[in-house]
Amino acid sequence: MTSYLLSLLTIAVIAGVAGLALNIQWGMTGLVNFGLFGFYMVGAYACALLTTQMGWAPWQAVLASIVLTTTVCALVSLISLRLDDDYFAIVTLAFAESVKLIVNNEEWLTRGSIGIPGIPRPFPSDAGMLVFALAGLALVFAVLEIVSRSPLGRTARALRDDPLVAETLGKNVLGARLRLFALGGAALGIAGCLHAFYYQYIDPTQFNIAMTASAFMLVILAGRGSHRGVLVSSLTVVVLIEGTRFLDDAISWLAPHQLAALRLILIGLALILLLIYKPEGFGREYRFLRGDAGRGG
Repeated sequence: MTSYLLSLLTIAVIAGVAGLALNIQWGMTGLVNFGLFGFYMVGAYACALLTTQMGWAPWQAVLASIVLTTTVCALVSLISLRLDDDYFAIVTLAFAESVKLIVNNEEWLTRGSIGIPGIPRPFPSDAGMLVFALAGLALVFAVLEIVSRSPLGRTARALRDDPLVAETLGKNVLGARLRLFALGGAALGIAGCLHAFYYQYIDPTQFNIAMTASAFMLVILAGRGSHRGVLVSSLTVVVLIEGTRFLDDAISWLAPHQLAALRLILIGLALILLLIYKPEGFGREYRFLRGDAGRGG
């Protein structure tokens, strides 16, 4: 039971890191990243290849993956930030699908559909893996909290709410969007590495649009722009998904396919109720108030 709880918490932490990444990109800045799973995949595969093929230490692979995903996000945003929101979302999705095609077909590099096994963990035990994942989550959360209270964070919210007004006031819209989208990419690099370390095996089927949808669900439940809310929503969603597995003990007379359908119905109902009774989400985003100036906020 202890091992199961540790696994549950680790999955929630990894989901939280991905949710925080989307929160800075879409929640705070308004950049719709439908290709989140593609950037996540870049981080996971970079980490897996560096540790299994090149013999890098896990911490070295994590740093390299952060640099790579940050660079990739910056390049994608650089060529597409002048597009409207809908078109930008399509570009990110196209990028993600392109990454998946490359991973599937370039077997000399990624082993294709066979996947990459034997990915070494930084710490072999489940408890050690959880502590390592929590450290990654704490780092991402701390950086994003600092950013949200900085002038860049205030610019991000202005760009989301009304980019034309922000540009009229002299803000560098394209530059700010590029930096914020790249910052989210760095967090996705960490999430991808944690995914690879936790499962110790990755293949292309693990990464799909459902991963992006889950991240959007976390941010919406959290309260758009609220980093603290993402921490609560990630744990809540994972508990809902995993907790319904125990229905098999209570409703043993249902067939497996009926039980699976019932799980989806119950999870959907729970999420709908949360949105009805907590429409503002689990938290509120940081807002700079006049009184904060005296406290250096």
